[in-house]
Amino acid sequence: MARDAAKDNPGTATQGSVSVIVVAWQSGPDLTRCLSALAGQTLPPLEILLVDNASTDGAPEAAMRKVPGITLVPAGANLGFAAGVNLGARQARGEWLALVNPDAFAAPDWLERLLAGAARNPGVACFGGRQAMADAPGRLDGLGDVMSLPGIPYRGGYGLADPGPVAEGECFSACGGAMLIRRSLFEALGGFDEDLFMYCEDVDLGYRIRLAGGACMVIPDAVVDHVGSASTGGAGSDFASFHGARNRIRIFIKDTPPLLFWLTLPLHVIATTALFLRLATQGRLAPNLRGARAALADLPAAFAARRRTQATRRATSWEIARAMTWNPLDLLGRRVVIRRRG
Repeated sequence: MARDAAKDNPGTATQGSVSVIVVAWQSGPDLTRCLSALAGQTLPPLEILLVDNASTDGAPEAAMRKVPGITLVPAGANLGFAAGVNLGARQARGEWLALVNPDAFAAPDWLERLLAGAARNPGVACFGGRQAMADAPGRLDGLGDVMSLPGIPYRGGYGLADPGPVAEGECFSACGGAMLIRRSLFEALGGFDEDLFMYCEDVDLGYRIRLAGGACMVIPDAVVDHVGSASTGGAGSDFASFHGARNRIRIFIKDTPPLLFWLTLPLHVIATTALFLRLATQGRLAPNLRGARAALADLPAAFAARRRTQATRRATSWEIARAMTWNPLDLLGRRVVIRRRG
């Protein structure tokens, strides 16, 4: 009966209703620390699913020897983060999915605080928390994802000083590195877009939640320490730069509603050009250009995805625009943007 009541009330969540999904690939010793933190939650999850994207470093086996009770889900190949999470979600039994990167280390009460936030906000089905930089105490890794009016997303507060206590509120999207989402919503939206492979797949999911008339929230007292891109050479690696540049363009084309798309297309081109000029001064232009070229070469598929996404849209262009930041200084300074839920 308790499980039936939870299904009827989206704000109700108990320890038996959460499946944690961790996607690992060459994650090294971080994986054991990640799983240990999840196994030690004050409100234990129903299950912890470890999706192994064909790692060869022995990290999944070593972690499972040290952390009992983990369910291994072999992917058989490197599916990327998006498809890896989707694979885990298909095997999950919980009513909620908690997604955690293998280099993210949850505070003992992380899950309990997210579930408390879900109970306080029964009309919302996707939540993120406070991500601190694991190797830079006092610095933020993120407080919710932000979408700027030109269609360039960023992680709010990345690299900035942690502001301390912050009221919970709406963000544009929740970071997939430490997210709680109702499974029925995840499934209704088709999960992550596997064509994105990894990077910005969480922004795309949050965008589609908003297009469907939903919202995402930040619960700032739910905390994880995050290394960030530990398996792919760091946030500024060629791999991360390529996929980030490619996927930003694809998401802009796919998700931006019609009126907003044509109004902000010039802004998107200008902002992307300005970003590339800055990257050129840092010696990081080449992989970003390759990503942009890949996105442009794939325009037919992007517009096909756009037609599918916009066909089920409920939100107007104005409603989406209101969820963005219009202040260019927010984008330039990676400022946190959290709005009070009205």
